[in-house]
Amino acid sequence: MAPPSSPSTFTCKNLFAITLIIVFLLSCCTHSPRVQALKAPIRPQDILPLLPRQVSWPILNTFRGAADLLPSFVGAAAIANNSLLHWKGSCFYENTAWLELHNKSGSEFGGGTLHIKVSKAHSWTCMDIYVFATPYRVTWDYYFISREHTLEFDEWGGKAEYEYVKRKGVSIFLMEAGMIGTLEALWEVFPLFTNTGWGETSNLAFLKKHMGANFEERSGPFVTNVTVDDIHSGDFLAISKIRGRWGGFETLEKWVSGAYAGHSAVCLRDPDGNLWVGESGHEDDEGQDVIALLPWDEWWEFEVTKDDSNPHIALLPLHPDLRSKFNETAAWEYAQSMIGLPYGYHNLIFSWIDTISDNYPPPLDANLVASVMTVWNQLQPAYAANMWNEALNKRLGTKGLDLPDILVEVEKRGSSFAELLTIPEQDDWVYADGKSTSCVAFVLEMYKEAGLFGNLASEIQVTEFTIKDAYMLNFFEDDLSRLPKWCNEGDTVELPFCQIKGKYRMELPGYNTMNPYPYMTENCPSLPPDYFRPEYC
Repeated sequence: MAPPSSPSTFTCKNLFAITLIIVFLLSCCTHSPRVQALKAPIRPQDILPLLPRQVSWPILNTFRGAADLLPSFVGAAAIANNSLLHWKGSCFYENTAWLELHNKSGSEFGGGTLHIKVSKAHSWTCMDIYVFATPYRVTWDYYFISREHTLEFDEWGGKAEYEYVKRKGVSIFLMEAGMIGTLEALWEVFPLFTNTGWGETSNLAFLKKHMGANFEERSGPFVTNVTVDDIHSGDFLAISKIRGRWGGFETLEKWVSGAYAGHSAVCLRDPDGNLWVGESGHEDDEGQDVIALLPWDEWWEFEVTKDDSNPHIALLPLHPDLRSKFNETAAWEYAQSMIGLPYGYHNLIFSWIDTISDNYPPPLDANLVASVMTVWNQLQPAYAANMWNEALNKRLGTKGLDLPDILVEVEKRGSSFAELLTIPEQDDWVYADGKSTSCVAFVLEMYKEAGLFGNLASEIQVTEFTIKDAYMLNFFEDDLSRLPKWCNEGDTVELPFCQIKGKYRMELPGYNTMNPYPYMTENCPSLPPDYFRPEYC
């Protein structure tokens, strides 16, 4: 996956301009004679960021967090029956919107005017920020004066967009935190991706705050003196990166999925008995994330001495009964057949989304997912096609439709985009660039090939599994006396698995507790902070 934009792109010039805008708005709104008499003159959250950071930030952190970067869907402004859309904003408590079609441009399909009336602001210094989207475009605007505002669409992009807005209107999303809150939330998100001590601390704080993770320091050695002879084919590697590009990405992945690890790999011995690590998501010499088989010594040396994401690694040994069933030859042949294929971008998000609404941490929802996809579709169409277009086509049984056409096709069928996202991925789907497996799907596909799922193999789609689903399988050693002697050596807390690297003690809630069953993990909610998972979902 392409890394998120670097924080360095948010320049001092940007910050200076935003500061000027904030000061201007504060002064204008405070002295405007049109401000309603009953408004609060100033709300503390609005002006705290203008105070010294030592004073403002501890207080602001109690109000807002990184999740406030996510806009919430308030509805679609439509023309049907001249109906009005009503909602309560973060700043303005009474808002209405309606869409008017016109042809001021004289184009074939004309354009439209989105009318938005905002009123009853709760303070003089607040404002509401909105994102407006159709499957064909995304734009934004902000309002800080109580009156009717308009947003002009000079002309629709073609017949498809014209027909869509006639039926569905223009989707409206509210940035719940407002401008100040959004800037404060950005301050929480940016360091997640920085390869610094500040970035690592920020990732730990985010996971403690949003997931309830503990991150207790270990008393034992932070790198275990592993004896390779004690590692067997099929032993699972659960990896948690907590700084840098992948640390930030994994933090957000953990938050939405409930997994306490963000990456995985698997140990495998070749026909000569040499130990290898199979990994989907290994960065090759060209910077592409691919599936690779690496000698254990090479992989371990990199993780210990060169991986700057500060990976925490746990070895989860297979249970002896399953180890005796593990078909090394079939597993090795499968791994060889996958070497060099791209990481499973095609199905990355679909393993997490199983339900219409119960996999989205508020205010995230399917409407926002569609809008984010729309943005990427406009900015990087090739990237968008690789990430989700082909997977969505497979779910529809179509070929070659781009995202706007997919959204229109779903509506024609009387379904919804939210329902489309929940259709389970099928392990036998082959994409234009081959089989697609994420890090955990690669491991579990190997388990399938090696016979660990037994007669259930044809009834389980492992591309639907998250990392949490994988480490919850009762495939692993449950007798601590059989763990290698070096497993918990030197630590005061005895874990049911072997943490072989990391300063902080790894947590894997639900570890080794779930029996496989048909169609498992295809309909499971995952809402933070409890991540309640009903049986047999």
